Amino acid sequence: MNPPADSDPQPEPKTQADFFQRAGDKVRAKFPRTPGVYLFQDQAGRVLYVGKAKNLRARAGSYFLKAAAEDQRTCRLVREAYDIDYLDAESEVDALLMEARLIKDIQPRFNRELRDGKSYPYLQITTREDFPRVEITREPRSRGVKLYGPFTSMGSLRGALQVLQRVFQFRTCSLDIDEQDERWRWFRPCLLASIKQCTAPCNLRISREEYRRDIDRLKKFLDGKRKPLLQEMREEMQAAAANLRYEQAARLRDEIQMLESLNERGDLAKHEQPEVFYMDPKKGLAGLKKVLKLETMPRTIEGMDIAHLGGEETVASLVQFIDGLPFKPGYRRYRIREVSGIDDYACMFEAVSRRFAALDDAGDMFPDILLIDGGRGQLNRAVQAFEALSVEPPLILSLAKKEELIYRHGHPEPLRLSRHAYALRLLQYVRDESHRFAQHYHHLLRRKRTLGK
Repeated sequence: MNPPADSDPQPEPKTQADFFQRAGDKVRAKFPRTPGVYLFQDQAGRVLYVGKAKNLRARAGSYFLKAAAEDQRTCRLVREAYDIDYLDAESEVDALLMEARLIKDIQPRFNRELRDGKSYPYLQITTREDFPRVEITREPRSRGVKLYGPFTSMGSLRGALQVLQRVFQFRTCSLDIDEQDERWRWFRPCLLASIKQCTAPCNLRISREEYRRDIDRLKKFLDGKRKPLLQEMREEMQAAAANLRYEQAARLRDEIQMLESLNERGDLAKHEQPEVFYMDPKKGLAGLKKVLKLETMPRTIEGMDIAHLGGEETVASLVQFIDGLPFKPGYRRYRIREVSGIDDYACMFEAVSRRFAALDDAGDMFPDILLIDGGRGQLNRAVQAFEALSVEPPLILSLAKKEELIYRHGHPEPLRLSRHAYALRLLQYVRDESHRFAQHYHHLLRRKRTLGK
């Protein structure tokens, strides 16, 4: 931590107002505008609360505003605190991991109280599988796993997991993969393999030993051993190059570069997912498998929508869900080029054509389900887009608002599910997210045209 210099002693606070003044001045004068964790302490030096921040000065300073003293969630903390200090971190992801380690070691009282009784999320790595999986859970196992946490924010943890997956390319699925079973060589990997966020052990594209080395690197990073990890990886890269294993050396080089620039890549705001998910995504996927009579559980769902105002600034959105949760690096947006005026059907035809022509040209995997926001008309134009491309479509659905009817290609009657059905809730989540993302892009373009910025 960073105590005040001996040459600049701070007066002892006698009242709450004194503490507010002294601590606020300390934050403004000494706290940097970089990532890290801040710690509230009582008069005996015990840590009362640990929090993470992307900007330490701004986040810690927010506690010394009038609103914090009046907010029920923070007023007791501020009232009992005697001092505040900080530890800086190299990136927001590092700050999140540091916060979790400190909470686990210190167990500050107010970290529990300010979570309103909710159980903490943990990062869980399985240890008894050929290809260990990495998953987030609020109910960690007691055996066969390596646990990290607790974390204070489910959303931030999901965001950090996506950032780290770009570096270490681990799997997050629930498949039971046996390296000795050659049938896995015929298994179709999910989209994470196509975008280089998983090495596809489900297709045996990586050996058990190589994959476990990646997991060991991940564990070292989670344990806060970034510098020795980077040194170890550099030595491995040089050894691979010396032994003419150029592909392995190149991959290590890319991983090293991503780790070194994590402070640039680790902005959780770009990846953070909603902290409160109103249903169990696994139940949603299982429900879709059942009601749609699918042979296997769907893993990837993409949703598309159109947004405009009177035919102006027309845009399309594409959102991607993997294992029932939004995967923001997979989001795309399209400015409609070939349609003038109000024609949502033609706009959907253009957006679907552009999306899946690009996937087909690149040889990338299609999603298991494509969900269109709309009714029968929008569904038919999406189907026509695939016919024009002469490619086999995924399962295409559309979800109409108000009555929430599910239209399916090849079925004359729509499917009506209970409003409480997990399958419907998941489709609504995808539909609403695609609508939000389309509207957001549309408003950006309108503001740019109107205000010039």
